[in-house]
Amino acid sequence: MTLAAATELAAGTNENLANISNVLIYSSMAVYTLAFFAHIAEWLFGSRSKVGRTAAALTADGAKKADGPAVTVQTAGGTAVLERPKVVVRAAAGARDVPDGPGAHGGDEQGDLYGRIAISLTVLAFAIEAGGVLTRALSVQRAPWGNMYEFNITFSSVAVGVYLVFLALRKNIRWLGLPLITTVLLDLGVAVTVLYTASDQLVPALHSYWLYIHVSTAILCGAVFYVGAVGTILYLFRDSYENKLATGGKPGRFASSVMERLPASASLDKFAYRVNAAVFPLWTFTIIAGAIWAGDAWGRYWGWDPKETWSFITWVAYACYLHARATAGWKGRKAAYIALIAFACWLFNYYGVNLFVTGKHSYAGV
Repeated sequence: MTLAAATELAAGTNENLANISNVLIYSSMAVYTLAFFAHIAEWLFGSRSKVGRTAAALTADGAKKADGPAVTVQTAGGTAVLERPKVVVRAAAGARDVPDGPGAHGGDEQGDLYGRIAISLTVLAFAIEAGGVLTRALSVQRAPWGNMYEFNITFSSVAVGVYLVFLALRKNIRWLGLPLITTVLLDLGVAVTVLYTASDQLVPALHSYWLYIHVSTAILCGAVFYVGAVGTILYLFRDSYENKLATGGKPGRFASSVMERLPASASLDKFAYRVNAAVFPLWTFTIIAGAIWAGDAWGRYWGWDPKETWSFITWVAYACYLHARATAGWKGRKAAYIALIAFACWLFNYYGVNLFVTGKHSYAGV
């Protein structure tokens, strides 16, 4: 076989792998859509249960009992008992005791079934999407994050992977399923319609083993920061709901149905803080790795390029959040606002800088 024939064969193989990758990404979107509807069904069936009265009773008894009663569900064949919610206490001294909600299923057995179906579909979609990312990498014979399209499909798969790892560790975060799948579908929709870039080789500056180290850690950090941001947003809503109840207010029926099924605000606050604090050292390493790579590629470790600048701003924002969260006067909502500002900085660092700002990191490919 001549060199020209071998080159043509390799190009044909790479093109076929790229096409397979596209099919897998679209297939994963279809399965994610089914998971989305399953999560919707879980929340809808949960809203018809007696979760409101159960949660109200638990709230009334929360200051006296360490655990609330089990949630009893009437079924056609008899009675089923779901795991009882655990009462958690706010970190602030003298604050009220508030129980965790029973979950999106709201104590409804059929809602719980749809939730389990949604998780199974999410696992399947994750496997298909991971296959799409892998075949994309094989088609270009490099790491699959050389442009924004590849970064998007990799980022969404890693975000789902982080969620599934938490579930495998038996963390009570199934409430994250609906906002996560919604975000993933939006992310993939933008990727395949606006950001899509045909398989191609990297610019010379990216030909380095630091591509695997620096960008992979940035993707993982972004996925975990996203999980923390969702937890922070839900904390703010749940905290407002609890405050309204504590002051004698009467939230609307929809708000009550949703909020009473979520974990207590103290649990959401603790969860968001722990995931952000856990990944912050890795984000620090990401910036250091990027500086070392810049020294190899451009002969200088730091030049205040827009991407470098916003990476540093993001680091400072999360450092301020962690410092504020560890300071007694800045627990709760004030610290939560800083966390959301920090995540907004991360989002701008990726989308805003890549799409609207010109610099040495302008590899968007769109």
